Amino acid sequence: MDTLLKTPNELEFLHPHHGFAVKASAFTSLKPQKQEIRIGSLKSCRNVGRVKASSSALLELVPVTKKENLDFELPMFEPSKGIVVDLAVVGGGPAGLAVAQQVSQAGLSVCSIDPSPKLIWPNNYGVWVDEFEAMDLLDCLDTTWSGAMVYIDDRTTKDLDRPYGRVNRKKLKSKMMQKCIANGVKFHQAKVIKVIHEESKSMLICSDGVTIQATVVLDATGFSRCLVQYDKPYNPGYQVAYGILAEVEEHPYDLNKMVFMDWRDSHLNSNLELKERNKRIPTFLYAMPFSSQRIFLEETSLVARPGLDMKDIQERMVARLRHLGINVKSIEEDERCVIPMGGPLPVIPQRVVGIGGTAGMVHPSTGYMVARTLAAAPVVANAIIQYLGSERSLLGNELSASVWKDLWPIERRRQREFFCFGMDILLKLDLPATRRFFDAFFDLEPRYWHGFLSSRLFLRELIFFGLSLFSHASNTSRLEIMTKGTLPLVNMINNLLQDID
Repeated sequence: MDTLLKTPNELEFLHPHHGFAVKASAFTSLKPQKQEIRIGSLKSCRNVGRVKASSSALLELVPVTKKENLDFELPMFEPSKGIVVDLAVVGGGPAGLAVAQQVSQAGLSVCSIDPSPKLIWPNNYGVWVDEFEAMDLLDCLDTTWSGAMVYIDDRTTKDLDRPYGRVNRKKLKSKMMQKCIANGVKFHQAKVIKVIHEESKSMLICSDGVTIQATVVLDATGFSRCLVQYDKPYNPGYQVAYGILAEVEEHPYDLNKMVFMDWRDSHLNSNLELKERNKRIPTFLYAMPFSSQRIFLEETSLVARPGLDMKDIQERMVARLRHLGINVKSIEEDERCVIPMGGPLPVIPQRVVGIGGTAGMVHPSTGYMVARTLAAAPVVANAIIQYLGSERSLLGNELSASVWKDLWPIERRRQREFFCFGMDILLKLDLPATRRFFDAFFDLEPRYWHGFLSSRLFLRELIFFGLSLFSHASNTSRLEIMTKGTLPLVNMINNLLQDID
């Protein structure tokens, strides 16, 4: 199920079947080990003397990977019956299950194909509470914070008055699976290795030799792009992060606020070479404090091309924790994530329908996608239900083209083009410029930064967002935006002019 993502920097550990979260992570799940390494004092309970302050010392605490599965039985697909299902969903992540649930609720037959259908998603999902509230999913948040903090530098902070939450991934999957089962969805445990299209149906060839026939095929496999086709060079930016869910002696953060971004770099003052690297391609800390001794900490490179090396990010994290006096006693889970951002959209239309990462739905400027994708699931589901209506007036290529048109209407494509423009600017900013950018960004009216992060602004509103950002920026930041953004702006305008319905 895990697929190694090869990038120019040999980054790794992306789970493409579930890769559309704010943090596409490789969590392990075990009870904390009975050992202790202090990042501050660097004392080890297992070794006499001192342990060198390095990422390798921290990684000694990471438990062995253990996969956790849901404990209920699934109704399995019976290939011997030779039926043609209305919809085959490839990939059992939130996006795929959301569509399966809604299409089956309308009485259509659905088969969900995944190599580990009962596996609890390993991803760490962080969302703005209002986004999950709008989808009636508040019961699937296990922790919420009244707001968030952004540390621009040692002198400047932003107190964001917008509640944030962590998704209980076991509860969310259980809720979706139970609804799918109640609606009659059948499951098949395998990988899809090939799809053959006929005029009115498609045949999916699975790794176990089973062939499943379906009127519509949905690729929800994330960044693996298993079935969805692209016809342009794929050169995205990469968000790379390393995180730990840890038991610590203490930490300096307010339990009522999560840390959305911490751009401070005073922890690197004693390592000038590392500080210079961080100046060129900065990383920030993302933190979720659950209690005074339990906290999720993640060092993140927002976007870079090529992506940062994981060891580099781990080294920065260790230096930060030591500076903050955070002594790690044990690690419950760790996460290594690589999220492709931006790049071209897939061929639109094409016979296989996509959703999530495989359909280019990651926010190109932030890496956010979970709420956006779950909100898009009803759009895809309703289109399939409509076009597979009682008269079945649309089949094959025509049906898929209609679904793609509903998923990526012109206003969504224009929105994404603007977000790619934003990513192209962020790729060129060093640490001082990045600080100036976010200092202005979080000074905007909440409707602007809320809407930008949550993909709620469309092109006309995004133009006003851009003008407002420019007006709030310092003179230095304005100059940086103009000099570094001129070519991306020209490219955006050219792409917008060429993209017509």
